Amino acid sequence: MQALPATAYNQGDMPMELHLDDVLRLRKPHPCGGYEWRVVRLGADIGLVCLTCGRRVLLTRREVEKRTKLIVSRGPGADTPPAA
Repeated sequence: MQALPATAYNQGDMPMELHLDDVLRLRKPHPCGGYEWRVVRLGADIGLVCLTCGRRVLLTRREVEKRTKLIVSRGPGADTPPAA
């Protein structure tokens, strides 16, 4: 499965479509060294869990859109697979 670049979302053209259990790669590493995060909460704030150390954080949707580099994989609730 190929990763979906987040460049279109980061330009502000359209809101990022997120689903539970999506795996995101953020631009800067977590202090533990991990780049990948799983989406565990959706709403005005997005809940993320670091896949390296298990730390949970809440970020605003805007902050998640700015920090996302790639959508590595989609959760089971996604109706479309990541594009190439």
